[in-house]
Amino acid sequence: MKMANTTLFQSVKTRLTAADTCNEAGGIAYTLTPKQQLAQLAATGCLNSTYYTDAQDQLEQVLELAENLDAEFIAKTAVYARQKGFMKDMPALLLAVLAQKDVNMLARVFDQVADNGKMLRNFAQIIRSGAVGRKSFGNRPKKLMQTWLLTATEKQLLNAAIGNAPSLADVVKMVHPKPREAWRAAWFAWLIGKPYDREALPPITRAFEDYKQSRQGALPDVPFQMLTALELNSGDWTQIARNGSWQQVRQNLNTFLRHDVFAKSKNIKMVAEKLRDQTAIRRARVLPYQLLTAYQATSEKMPFEIREALQDAMETAVQNVPAIRGKVVVCPDVSGSMHSPATGYRGSATSKTRCIDIAALVSAAMLRTNPQARVIPFEQITVNVPLNPRDSIMTNAQKLANIGGGGTACSAPLAMLNREKADVDLVVIVSDNESWADCGPHWSGKTGLMKEWDILKQRCPEAKLVCLDIQPYTTVQMQNRCDILIIGGFSDQVFTLIGSFAEQGMGADFWVEEIEKTELAAVN
Repeated sequence: MKMANTTLFQSVKTRLTAADTCNEAGGIAYTLTPKQQLAQLAATGCLNSTYYTDAQDQLEQVLELAENLDAEFIAKTAVYARQKGFMKDMPALLLAVLAQKDVNMLARVFDQVADNGKMLRNFAQIIRSGAVGRKSFGNRPKKLMQTWLLTATEKQLLNAAIGNAPSLADVVKMVHPKPREAWRAAWFAWLIGKPYDREALPPITRAFEDYKQSRQGALPDVPFQMLTALELNSGDWTQIARNGSWQQVRQNLNTFLRHDVFAKSKNIKMVAEKLRDQTAIRRARVLPYQLLTAYQATSEKMPFEIREALQDAMETAVQNVPAIRGKVVVCPDVSGSMHSPATGYRGSATSKTRCIDIAALVSAAMLRTNPQARVIPFEQITVNVPLNPRDSIMTNAQKLANIGGGGTACSAPLAMLNREKADVDLVVIVSDNESWADCGPHWSGKTGLMKEWDILKQRCPEAKLVCLDIQPYTTVQMQNRCDILIIGGFSDQVFTLIGSFAEQGMGADFWVEEIEKTELAAVN
């Protein structure tokens, strides 16, 4: 299946006294409970191949877990992952699972998960693929999709019409909505290529059709992807940059460069101001790694002011990085597996942003707010990289991301702290969590990381540990305890969690409890 990808969400792991399984890399690890496994996969699962696992394995894991978990928890996980995690593919998959498992529960959460046209199309794609069982929608799912189509605004429909596999036209043909309004009937006919009443078209669509004929006047307010099929000049592209959403502008900086938008200094200033607009950044729910991706992808010919604006935007996106009292240590994993794409291998659509880039980003952001913090990169051993806390987040992230290779020993930085007999209040480890190079003797059944943490706790009994897992596997290196928080995925929310945990602590099963608190709508 080919679906949208992103990373984020949080999860918590199971409490065990000894390692009871092996991870994907062959090292010893701890197993998650079924609810925690589903939360972890929903959190970070990209349904694409990662360094240690492939998309089919992830899909089968989710389906197996869903079969044995109650529909309400599945529904709450889908809503939480979509509304709090802003994820796309896994919430849609869980919605499709509910279409087979419990249509009443599906109806309660459909609008919360399928909250835009992209999500509607993702849901339709998964059902029709047969991945969750039968390929037909069934009456209740079909009616829910019809309701979405019959209540969406013209703007929502136009945005939904961007993309294929399936296209919105495909969805309309699948579910056959019966519109009551003349404008909606004309619009559906226009969408699927049937004869339509031009005068009945809603205003934006009619303006688009008029513009295609005359090629005069202001560009219509349609999604820019609908305009790019037309022959546009630099002035048209400037209008697109001026009128586009924050995310559209971020995603098309190189396109604007190729079409000479930045040939005029006033346009450079206009785009730069849009990129660093703090209100727009927050409204767009920008994830820090998206900014990192944009920064990495910019052409060498990109104006300096644009790259600087992206750096400013990053500072805004991570404004909730906490200043933590005490001695803080941040440990990014720079091993070989961390050089894999953060959103998995996706053919030509594979993200340039790697797991190591995100680990470096977290470390650099923490250092910016906590200049006294120690940053200890590691693979099989620790790596010394001098960093200046005054440098930008992007600069320090790049320094860290440029190193790496070798096997993974998550215990390495803790072992170093123990050899030094260092005082520590908070340790943050950012990794794909596939430790194997430190498995050695089983140390009474403990992982290397757990062994070293227990030694450190004897010296620093109040110390706390955060393990940030970037990619979706169902085993962990740590026991679930009140002094340990394990977070799956990455967003700016991660920093808030780290701050809260450092100051207040959290319960041992915090994230499952958070999912359980999710409010569901009444049955329609």
